[in-house]
Amino acid sequence: MPGLRREEVARLAGLSADYYTELERGRGAQPSPQVLAALARALRLDGDERDHLFHLAGRPVPPAAHGPAAHVQPALLGLLDRLTTTPAQVITDLHETLVQNPLAAALVGRPPAVHGPAASLVHRWFTDPDARALYPPEDHAYHSRVFVADLRAVAARRGRDSDAARLAAALRRRSAEFAALWDTRDVALRRADRKRLVHPALGVLEVDCHSLFSEDGCQRLLWFTAPAGSRTAERLELLPVIGTQDLRPDGDDAPDDVERLAGRDDRTG
Repeated sequence: MPGLRREEVARLAGLSADYYTELERGRGAQPSPQVLAALARALRLDGDERDHLFHLAGRPVPPAAHGPAAHVQPALLGLLDRLTTTPAQVITDLHETLVQNPLAAALVGRPPAVHGPAASLVHRWFTDPDARALYPPEDHAYHSRVFVADLRAVAARRGRDSDAARLAAALRRRSAEFAALWDTRDVALRRADRKRLVHPALGVLEVDCHSLFSEDGCQRLLWFTAPAGSRTAERLELLPVIGTQDLRPDGDDAPDDVERLAGRDDRTG
């Protein structure tokens, strides 16, 4: 990859520079499929190039990309690279986060380091109460309905013997709420939505969430915006400053420090 130093490739792939150097020299342990997938993403390889990388490493070529280790489709990744002033991320059709830009990580947080069904936000939504903290409690019922309708559409497209169908079956056993909503047979892909997000430092933010689907429908580019001049738009401008740090004192929803950063203090109008 012309123009990329070893240290840059290692950083993009989440590897140490020493480990990556050993890989280039053909030394050390054989890289795992997870490392190969990370390198393919870092080097922006297309599907054929990624498969060739797996062949070179003597690893089985992974099946059609699904799950958090999936190869991000180059077209979506190229668009994500250009969204430098807007929170954006690429997810799978099961709501597994593949890659985020820094603003998305600051807005919605980084996904937990988990594998299997728990990598899906839909799974966590119905099995882990903490997964709902991103949304106000009064909005939870709405998001539950939308998640279930979206999953039904994905399961129908993927077929009966798929991760989507297995996820639905598992959630029917574990969650009475999911089972009741699944039995309504509502179906609708989640394309565009206006939602409220609870940010630990910025408070409740009302954003528009837009989706761009890959050609095969397996991946989605999401980006978040707010109406120009709105309170949320002003607060979103603070994301590069705040990053992923939590400026919230215990018990405060919107700290004074954030108000001062925004150049306003609601107590004085």
